[in-house]
Amino acid sequence: MGEHFDIGTFEAGRGRLASLAYRLLGSATDAEDAVQDAFLHWQAADRSLIRVPEAWLTKVVTNLCLDRLRSAQARRERTAGAWLPEPLLDGDPMLGPAETVEQRESVSLAVLMLMEHLSPFERAVYVLREAFSHSHAEIAEILDITESASQQHLHRARRRIAAARGRGSDVDPATARRIVEEFLAAATSGRTERLVALLTDDATAVSDGAGLTKALLRYNTAQQIATIARAGFAPSPAKRRLAGGTAVVHYASVNGSPAVVFVVDDRVVGVVTFELAGSRIAAVRGIAAPPRLNRITRAWRDHEPDTPIMAEW
Repeated sequence: MGEHFDIGTFEAGRGRLASLAYRLLGSATDAEDAVQDAFLHWQAADRSLIRVPEAWLTKVVTNLCLDRLRSAQARRERTAGAWLPEPLLDGDPMLGPAETVEQRESVSLAVLMLMEHLSPFERAVYVLREAFSHSHAEIAEILDITESASQQHLHRARRRIAAARGRGSDVDPATARRIVEEFLAAATSGRTERLVALLTDDATAVSDGAGLTKALLRYNTAQQIATIARAGFAPSPAKRRLAGGTAVVHYASVNGSPAVVFVVDDRVVGVVTFELAGSRIAAVRGIAAPPRLNRITRAWRDHEPDTPIMAEW
């Protein structure tokens, strides 16, 4: 009876722990592993000594995530420039709380990428404070630091993220969809001038090259982005072979941003997200490496998408 109660206590908090781990790691796969490791710690612990299970589990998951961020493998992957966050379809419970601007921003691909420039402690304090509203006293307990150190880490994290954040702004859903559909139409038809007109002067783009390259592909001018978009979005037999068939293209919202999702036989084979600034596109992020698309594929199969914006790609 007691054991079932203890498992129930853990399961009741699993969703919150997963959304915490995802924000800390930027990977749904790694977040699931961290939560499972926390469950093993929970099973092995003397639970009669745990006064507040939620606080204990938050501390365990946070520190497991910090260990992962500090690991040699993570340092190699992330500093080599081969890492992008794992995209999640809006509505995925792993995205967690979304009532405040700070909570929504903390799972945007833009902020998840910016957090790569923070130290592990800065990242943890930022997430615990901005997304989960923990006090500095609680954060100090979780991370075994002083309240003053927590405040300093938060100040540095906020400053660095604010300084590096792009000019993206909230755009109403209808306008966002129109801009993205215009971009896709211009890219697939090869209208480079129209693509340039849709981009801000300081637009950037990044792609994981479908996992075929060791480093991320980066583009830093509107002309470069237009050229690569024209080449990348144009359908071809080679791309269909790589994708495993002819894709259907849907408009969707991914990590709170407008996106297009390429789907072959209920399998997501590519996601492109857009960061908008007014009526123009400030950033484009393309993710097509299969290991990063497992969770969004599972979510897509339970999703009822709108009519495709391209029935064949």
